[in-house]
Amino acid sequence: MNDLNMADMLAKSALGAELTPAECMALAAVMGMENVPAGRTLVQEGEDRRTLFVLGEGQLSVCTKVNDQEDRVYQMRIGECAGTRAFIDGSPRKAALCTDADSLILTLEPEAFESLIETEPRLVYKVMRAIFRITHSNLMRVNLESAELRNYMMKTGGRY
Repeated sequence: MNDLNMADMLAKSALGAELTPAECMALAAVMGMENVPAGRTLVQEGEDRRTLFVLGEGQLSVCTKVNDQEDRVYQMRIGECAGTRAFIDGSPRKAALCTDADSLILTLEPEAFESLIETEPRLVYKVMRAIFRITHSNLMRVNLESAELRNYMMKTGGRY
């Protein structure tokens, strides 16, 4: 796959939502790509890998281990990102990423991203804003799910 195809995928992703076509090309030039077959684990829970992942094609799930059994807690949609926290602060992964179908994953390493600071500062700023929006959106989704679960358990706030 060439940078132009990667740039198109980026433009349709949460990471590239406000990037211009030229900025998508510049970002694609420093990104990698992984073809991951179905049934594979892209990154393990607790791993120190700082890569930011963007689902380009296929199916990718966020998984956690409960009593030595892998549990899929979220099915990602095309264009969604995973690993924002590890990418920014280097902390170990809180969940694994598992493929449910053959998948094409765009990858961004912190060092490659930081190489754009001098030449593309506006691009770096826009990507950091996107990462903040992605993280905030994830937090809001988890808070809503938590509230719904609490309402279900307490039999309040709806017809259960």
